[in-house]
Amino acid sequence: MSPSPFRYYLRVRYGECDAQKVVFNARYGEYVDLTITEFFRAIGYGEQMVTGEVDFQLVKQVTQWRAPARYDDVLEGSVSTLRVGNTSFALQCTFRVAGKEAVICESETVYVLVDSATLIKKTVLPEMRERLLNGAPGAQIDHAGYLPRVGG
Repeated sequence: MSPSPFRYYLRVRYGECDAQKVVFNARYGEYVDLTITEFFRAIGYGEQMVTGEVDFQLVKQVTQWRAPARYDDVLEGSVSTLRVGNTSFALQCTFRVAGKEAVICESETVYVLVDSATLIKKTVLPEMRERLLNGAPGAQIDHAGYLPRVGG
């Protein structure tokens, strides 16, 4: 049995919702950004993102909503790499309400790797290509307090 994909847990806050306590559609862009940032930490690029050694810009994002998320739901985001080109890569974020099978939102995002000072495109090196394609199976980041604590 293969390990589960990288997962990121976040809790929907009141200010992220409309008057009906449903997550406002524009917030999903933020959720994707948070999830992908944590994915990059999980594949070993946390420090390089802080220093600017690894930097990328969003060039395209397509989001499909299937069901609403509501105030205080814990969302589970997973990331998979769809493709890696010479200077760009595409990632898919899939969101569910934690503990449920139904997908509530999917977003495909295309990024281009850039030099942080000049914003000129950079080549995706073999090591990064491999890390992106391998992902971070089994890694879980919990900013929602959802997962049970181990040992204590």
